[in-house]
Amino acid sequence: MTNAALGFIGLGIMGQGMARNLLKHGHPITVWNRTPAKADALVAEGARWAESPAAVAAGSDIIFTCVSDTPDVEAVLVGEHGVIHGARPGSLVVDMSTISPAATRAIGAKLAERGVAMLDAPVSGGSEGAARGTLSIMVGGAAEHVERARPYFEAMGKTITHVGSPGDGQMVKLVNQILVVGNALAMSEALEFARAGGLDLQKTLAAVSGGAAGSWMLSNRGPQILADDWRPGFTIDLQQKDVRLCLREGDALGVPLLATSLVFNLYRVLQADGLGHEGNHALIKALRKLGDGKG
Repeated sequence: MTNAALGFIGLGIMGQGMARNLLKHGHPITVWNRTPAKADALVAEGARWAESPAAVAAGSDIIFTCVSDTPDVEAVLVGEHGVIHGARPGSLVVDMSTISPAATRAIGAKLAERGVAMLDAPVSGGSEGAARGTLSIMVGGAAEHVERARPYFEAMGKTITHVGSPGDGQMVKLVNQILVVGNALAMSEALEFARAGGLDLQKTLAAVSGGAAGSWMLSNRGPQILADDWRPGFTIDLQQKDVRLCLREGDALGVPLLATSLVFNLYRVLQADGLGHEGNHALIKALRKLGDGKG
């Protein structure tokens, strides 16, 4: 089924690019966002505006959501004006936010009572990946629903992996975030070490990026650090929300997350300094503050 009526809820730093790629691939979409002005560009490009998440669902076969945190997903899906009040039996909800795995399963159970299926399909790749349609999408849920959504995933992402049962997409995303912040910490330490040692930072970055130390984080965020460019592909505030989810799950599972907890506290310092809106690579500013006080 490739001609389904689509809805998209949440047009922030990630959702904007994802919804636009659905439009570019010829899929008509109905959109809603908490701040209506963020939908203006998409409506001008052909999207249809709806007045509530329930109204989006009423006109859609598949409803995608990409919002900030667990309470936001609960509000747009099962809240007072949520999708659950407009969705028809047989429709499919695909949540592409990053939220609590347990909350995902609970929301899915509520939707199932109304005959509405759900996938959890969080993404990785930053705002660049969202804009380019090259995201990595990790999907939890029933295989038949994954295949139903696959043509639309392919419009938004390059790597689509069905990782398991409901909630497992969110768990794999937390694995991803542990790796992301660990890489960010290693990158920050390494670049501060190079700076203190008086190295040519551009040449140093070129030398190490293609070897065993290379990573997506280093290649994409390293140049931003060298340029003092703190524009977010993903903000500190959102990254910190994900790190908090990792720590909660790690605590429940009895798994020590040493580097992750360190990053959590470093980000907390930056948030206290009012830098939560900056990109997650601004982690290096916390190390600078600890080192020479010039964060």
